Amino acid sequence: MTPIRFLLLTLLCIGTATAADQQEDALEAQVRDIAKNLRCAVCQNQPVYESNSDLAKDMLKLIRDKLAAGESPAAVKQYFHDRYGDYIYLEPPAAGRNWIIWIAPFAGLLLGAVALWRAMRRWQAKPAGTPTTTPTADAAKKRIQQELDKVDV
Repeated sequence: MTPIRFLLLTLLCIGTATAADQQEDALEAQVRDIAKNLRCAVCQNQPVYESNSDLAKDMLKLIRDKLAAGESPAAVKQYFHDRYGDYIYLEPPAAGRNWIIWIAPFAGLLLGAVALWRAMRRWQAKPAGTPTTTPTADAAKKRIQQELDKVDV
């Protein structure tokens, strides 16, 4: 074999291996993207990609197999949604009843800000003629003065 043919054959093998690695890396990237957004059914609030449970490993294998078979990432996600419902997503979709989950924190924050604003306006808007002491404090001062007057006599 001539050195040029050997060099060309070597480059061809390296190129083929690199292309296969890139395809495998692309597949693994898709698996990772999908698995990081799916909740492990055993570990509750842990993504499938980070979980060590047997179910999560099975789910990862299933995702990898479905993507390798040519299914789209959306179809794989739909498969898990059909099987587990909205619960399977770590971040619930903003649709239907789930809008409450997305809107409630902002609505609560807005209501709290309005309540705080109104309370502060009431505190600052005291009429000028209002006494600084309460009637019970005035009555207590009057009684203490009467007792002191008795002692002085």
